[in-house]
Order: sequence, then C-alpha cells, then structure tokens
Amino acid sequence: MSKPVHAMIRVRDEERARDYYARAFGFEPADRYDFDDFTLIYLRDPASPFELELTVNKSRDKPYDLGDGYGHIAVVVDDVEAEHARHVREGFPATDVKALKHGETVLARFFFATDPDGYKIEVIQRGGRFA
Repeated sequence: MSKPVHAMIRVRDEERARDYYARAFGFEPADRYDFDDFTLIYLRDPASPFELELTVNKSRDKPYDLGDGYGHIAVVVDDVEAEHARHVREGFPATDVKALKHGETVLARFFFATDPDGYKIEVIQRGGRFA
C-alpha cells in the first residue's frame, strides 16, 4: 500500500516562499538540500508527516508558467472564517469563502489562497470528509 509523502512546486525566491508558507499555514522547514544548480526545501505542518517540497532552480530569473494543468494543494483548518480573516488581515491573496453543495448538503466550506509564485492553496473547514 502506498502513502503520499510530498507534493513539489517550483519557486523563484526561497525566502519569500518560506516566509509565506510559514506565516500563512504554519509550515516549518523539515529538510534542505543545496546542490550546484538547485535547492530542495521540505516544509511541513508539525502535526502532519506530509511535506511540501519547494524546488528552487538557481538559474531561473522569470516566473514559471503554471499553465492550465496545475490544480491546487489543500489544507484543513478548524475555523475557515477566522483563517480567511487572518489571510485578509495579513495581506495574503484570498478568494471569498464559498460552500460546495451537493443538493442541499454542504460538502465543504473553503477559500483559495495564492502563494507568491501563483500557486493555489485550497483552505477547507475541518469536518465531514475532512475531519
């Protein structure tokens, strides 16, 4: 049986990305490997073994084209309204809080945050299938 261990995104500025993920989601550095051409930084929430791998290609001087294939990563929070208010207060880009319904049943309450490189992060209210 397999178990997910990390997702990888390419970022241009390590410090800017680390600062964003620390302040926006509480992700802490778990590991860092520096190579001649690139650096790998692994971040995680202390309560979860799943990691976000940041890849910094040292020769990159322009933004990455995220194209139309990238979806998002997702995190769960205890209070999506409070988390949304905090993102807005911090000046982090965030959509309005929305509800996904199936008929009259609310499946999820969420908003999307956007990191400094344009990646989307879905912030979901803990509960239901995201308990």
